[in-house]
Amino acid sequence: MNAESDERTPESPNDGEAELGSRAPEFIKARRGLHLSWQVGVFIVGLAVIGAGILMLVFPGPGWLVIFAGMAIWATEFVWAQIVLRWTKRKVTEAAQRALDPKVRRRNITLTVIGVVIIAALLGWYLWKFGIVMPWKIDE
Repeated sequence: MNAESDERTPESPNDGEAELGSRAPEFIKARRGLHLSWQVGVFIVGLAVIGAGILMLVFPGPGWLVIFAGMAIWATEFVWAQIVLRWTKRKVTEAAQRALDPKVRRRNITLTVIGVVIIAALLGWYLWKFGIVMPWKIDE
C-alpha cells in the first residue's frame, strides 16, 4: 500500500464540501470548558432561530428559510447538523433539477392552467348567482 491511494481523487464524493467538525476558533477549541460553552451558545442561538422559523410557518414570514438558517447555524458546530444540511441541499438540488425537466414543467403548467380555469368558472358562477355583495353590507 502506498500513501498515494489515500489521497482524494477528483471523483471523491466530498469534493467541494467543507470538512465535518467544529468551525470554532482554535483558541476556543483548545480549552474544553470554553468549547463546551461555545457549543451551548451555538445550540441556543440555532434553537431560537429554528423556533422563530416554526412560528413563521403559522404566521407571516419565510418559515422554511429561517429554519434552514437555524440548521446552518447548528452546522457550524455540530456534525449531525452538517450531515442533515448536506442531505437537505442534495434533495433540494435534485428537486430543482426535476422541476426544470421540460416534461415536468409542461405537466405543472397544464395543471396550473386547469386550476385557474376551474377557479375562474366558480368565481363567475358565484358572481352570476349572488352578484358583488360585500360581507359587511349584507341585509337580512
